[in-house]
Amino acid sequence: MTYEKAVTYILDIPKFTKKNDPAHTKMLLRLLGNPQEAVKVIHVAGTNGKGSVCAYLDAMLRSEGRRTGLFTSPHLVKMNERIVIDGCPISDDAFVFVFEKILSCVRRMEEEGLPHPTFFEFLFAMAAAAFAEAGVEYAVLETGMGGRLDATNTVERPLVSVITSIGMDHMEYLGHTLEQIAGEKAGIIKPGVPVLFAETSPESDGVIERTAEKRGSLCKKIGKDAYEILGIEDKHIAFSCSNAYYGNTTWKLNNIGTYQPANAMLALEVMRILFGDSGHPDVWREALSGVKWVGRMEEVLPDVYVDGAHNLSAVEAFAASVLPDVRGRVILFSAVKDKDYEDMISCLCRNVQADFYVVTLIADRRAAQAEELGRLFERYTDKPVIVTENVKDALRYILARRGERRVYCLGSLYLAGMIKELIQEEYGCSTMRKN
Repeated sequence: MTYEKAVTYILDIPKFTKKNDPAHTKMLLRLLGNPQEAVKVIHVAGTNGKGSVCAYLDAMLRSEGRRTGLFTSPHLVKMNERIVIDGCPISDDAFVFVFEKILSCVRRMEEEGLPHPTFFEFLFAMAAAAFAEAGVEYAVLETGMGGRLDATNTVERPLVSVITSIGMDHMEYLGHTLEQIAGEKAGIIKPGVPVLFAETSPESDGVIERTAEKRGSLCKKIGKDAYEILGIEDKHIAFSCSNAYYGNTTWKLNNIGTYQPANAMLALEVMRILFGDSGHPDVWREALSGVKWVGRMEEVLPDVYVDGAHNLSAVEAFAASVLPDVRGRVILFSAVKDKDYEDMISCLCRNVQADFYVVTLIADRRAAQAEELGRLFERYTDKPVIVTENVKDALRYILARRGERRVYCLGSLYLAGMIKELIQEEYGCSTMRKN
């Protein structure tokens, strides 16, 4: 089996299967020897900020000298990005090795008349096998969607459950109110396992607190008063912590997103639960400052940023993070059709003044049509709106006409990934994360 054939097989999975219940994933894991039980798991759910919290946790755990596994989604350029060991995506050879291991178990299940795992279920099983094979001590697992029925929720006894900010996303699957969505996310809370969550709204906060109480779990809310943003300087954001545990020091993140200190604070509080007085906040500080999490207000070329904001709450957070700039701005936007993209566009036009907007079509079957996106921008702004069907042409158009302006690309993680891949091809430079 070659790496290319393994990836093609995984990409084709959605064509011949449907989502299974957690018992199906548990059976697959049992056939693998329950590799998830060989590691200490930190389980992370939420609407926005999951990937960043996972990346911060992974970096700080490694700063404590621990071997780590990190499972996140989606990937932006290469599928290996989803399975990271000790800070590095697994090699193509390791990818093929665990792929074949899972495929062998899947064939046994099919012989017994059981359905094939979904795309995400298959990759989660690969990650669990890869982590056990590598002998990692801690695994940080990001849910794919929701929490209660997510494949990652088959881990029965994580060390800590973490829930990031809650917003309106995937409503067709998770519900149409914050309470309903929070209920799905709170499904990761296990009896007696501590849960930390980001303060979002009284509706969602209450659901999490009540679920934790029912399950006898220590529950801690991390509010906006847990930290103070000190400023943005040299493309870093600085903040301080209000708790004396962290000392009287300034923390820096290699990112300008004003939403990132909240994510870092959530990760810090998890580390405090895990390590207590034996922890080393001084090395955590250095680890956090070195994290470059791909696709989150990431500078991929000088003054060109990609941000994975793909729902209204994420776009609102993006808008709050845009740098004040007398030189002007350009927005490149695309989206998938099952998102609330009209509200996203309206928010952008109200809150981020741009000299012109470019909309494009991402290479995905769920892509929203560029012409439709263009009409919506024209409804909410009197600035020029350029519709370009091809992402490569859209990027070239902007780079040729931006002058001294800053460029922000957002609306879809697929767009972020396509732009990063184009830059690697066109400019011969990689924007991959290096911690």
